[in-house]
Amino acid sequence: MRTTATGMVRIWQKLDIALEAACDYANPYTDVEVWVDLTGPGFCKRVYGFWNGGRSFLVRVLAMRPGTWRWTCGSNQDDSGLIGRSGEFRAEPWSAAELEANPNRRGMIGITADGRGLEYADGTPFFLVGDTWWSVPTYRFPLRDDDTPRPLGPDAALNDYVHLRKSQGFNSVGILAALPNWANDGHPARLQTDDGTWLRAAWATPDKSSAKDMHNEGGRPFHFPGRVPGFEEVLPDYDRINPDYFNILDAKIDYLNSHGIVPFLEVSRRDSGEAWRKYYDWPLSYARFVQHVFARYQANSMILSPIHYDSAEQTIPGKAYNEPCNMVIDRWGKPPFGTLLSANPSPSTLVNFGGADECRWLDVHQIGNRREHYAYWWLTECYHSQPARPAFNGEPYYSGLSNLGETYTLSSPGDTPEDDQKVRSGMYGSLLSGGYAGYFYGCEGIWQAATEDGEAVMIWDAMQWSSATQVRHLETFAFIHGTQFRTLVPNADLVCPNKSGPDLSYEGWCYCGRAPDQSWFMLYFEPNCPAKILLRGGIHGGTYRPTFFDPRKGEWHSPGEAVKVANSSLITLPDRPDSDDWGLMLELVAC
Repeated sequence: MRTTATGMVRIWQKLDIALEAACDYANPYTDVEVWVDLTGPGFCKRVYGFWNGGRSFLVRVLAMRPGTWRWTCGSNQDDSGLIGRSGEFRAEPWSAAELEANPNRRGMIGITADGRGLEYADGTPFFLVGDTWWSVPTYRFPLRDDDTPRPLGPDAALNDYVHLRKSQGFNSVGILAALPNWANDGHPARLQTDDGTWLRAAWATPDKSSAKDMHNEGGRPFHFPGRVPGFEEVLPDYDRINPDYFNILDAKIDYLNSHGIVPFLEVSRRDSGEAWRKYYDWPLSYARFVQHVFARYQANSMILSPIHYDSAEQTIPGKAYNEPCNMVIDRWGKPPFGTLLSANPSPSTLVNFGGADECRWLDVHQIGNRREHYAYWWLTECYHSQPARPAFNGEPYYSGLSNLGETYTLSSPGDTPEDDQKVRSGMYGSLLSGGYAGYFYGCEGIWQAATEDGEAVMIWDAMQWSSATQVRHLETFAFIHGTQFRTLVPNADLVCPNKSGPDLSYEGWCYCGRAPDQSWFMLYFEPNCPAKILLRGGIHGGTYRPTFFDPRKGEWHSPGEAVKVANSSLITLPDRPDSDDWGLMLELVAC
């Protein structure tokens, strides 16, 4: 048996174990599995690898604790290059200064003991503050070797956007590993067969005649032409991946991690599902691709998702994805180093994929793709589901939605006070509806990766809108008593009235979370709520101290005059500073 010593690493630092097959294979992506059996302090698991082009295979590992770690490789093929090797490496901890420089060195993101929040492996709280950069793998988010900051404009790159968002308090970005936008190939953006199967659905150019070209320097994620008769140029071969494409994404993921960003990486978008299930070996073919992406990024700091299910239209039912996604868990296991799994839904992961008995793969709930405030309720439904799981709003109101030119009557132009307020409704309304894991911001121009004439507002312009500067204030509001906000039970019905505005709007509604012992409340009022508002659920005869929060500036005001619970058990809330939106905390001071 050959032994390879791979030296010293730091804990939670990715290490590639490179294997080279001795034989050639017709399709190594589908025919060959590789793994290492990895042991270390408190750890003994099989860790699967992936094909990386030619005869090259990689198994990505890391050490979760200091000490000596040993591995032995194996394969489903009797190949002398893939079996019979072993090695070891020693892991040491980071210094306090190194941990301060990059929080991702604290380990994978996990779930808090109460099941409501997220934290690093060392127990440091992680409150997700994300942005929707779905097209990071493509040429529209170029990565420069030179990390010198440049002005935001046509010459801006991923580097510059990362520096900006970090300065604004963001710690995550949403990414689609394989977009369904193959090329500006002259075909309609949406093709449908006679039996109703959708072969593609992509972000279209303004004339809706062809799809955006979303390749990168390595090409496209799958091989073209495909092998579906009559649609070879439109539908890729889902059983033949292009490693060169993913190597470009590897470098970008590493760059994000090195700057403290935790990507939320989704394997594929829902529009590929209809054709994938009809023309390929479903569920195995899809499960294989999910596993490839999981294995490729299992040693990076991130949250993974097997499907971006942003619409139930023109695709297969959400629960149909449980078959391949559960297959991944049953056949290869969950990511070995604790990476959490979630998914972008419409309207919620609970609705789309069902409970724990149906989607065994899910760790973190989400809602999304319902923009108005009526949708925040789905977070409350997730909150009350069992087992308790963290939840967040992954795709709420998009800043400047009207700039796309869509018929969306409730949107506002970006970089305006009206638009900023709608973003804040999504932030604070989602939090107090049970979205205690964090929040994803969305913005026109960024989510479509607009970089060319005729598209929506350009990425570099949208990056500078005022709404993004206010997202960090959500954490200031939530953490007024540290992580105790996760103990609050969301219950908007404690506020009377709480729904004075229309269902499809961002004004006139109130949200509330109450501590189980009734000792404190947190509330958020959208603009134009009634002047007189009552609160139920306080301790009878108790006295509460009110403190207002300005969500525009992220500032807590000085505490106001205490209010007493009336004999009717109602509290008359103090007047808000004005008719704009406000946060409020009530703390019990006497009973």
